[in-house]
Amino acid sequence: MEACLAQGVGAGFALLLLWAALRDIAVRLIPDWLVSLVALSSISLAIIRHHVLAGLISGGILFCLGFACWSRGWMGGADVKLLGAVGLAIQPRQIPDLVLAVTLAGGVLAVLYLMARTFVAERSGGAIPRGRIARVLRIERWRLHRGCPLPYVCAIAVGSVIVLL
Repeated sequence: MEACLAQGVGAGFALLLLWAALRDIAVRLIPDWLVSLVALSSISLAIIRHHVLAGLISGGILFCLGFACWSRGWMGGADVKLLGAVGLAIQPRQIPDLVLAVTLAGGVLAVLYLMARTFVAERSGGAIPRGRIARVLRIERWRLHRGCPLPYVCAIAVGSVIVLL
């Protein structure tokens, strides 16, 4: 029974992270209520797996690590909050695995953005495409040409799913 419950909560956790990643790509803003839902699903996973205290310790450590990165301008505030929320679901011995997985996913993300920067040409003239996806692509093209920050929630989501599920 616990295994089925853990799978269900884990699937919800993964969907919430996917939602956060897509939102980060679209608007580079993760609302606090979405981070709160990720934190609730993380705590639920910790309860199911019987390591709530260890999860609280891991979440605190990862939040402090993220805060140190934020204070140096390496991460955004939503990234820090999400990293701490994800950390609630893991044990302290899994922190290096999570940090490594997120770092590697971030490296892949950076390479993809560098490749996209060379292939995406600035559109000029012509009809402006309509629709939500077209708008996101237009904005992302603008961000690529101006060297804006990466949507790092994508790396946090991928690394978290690899380690937790």
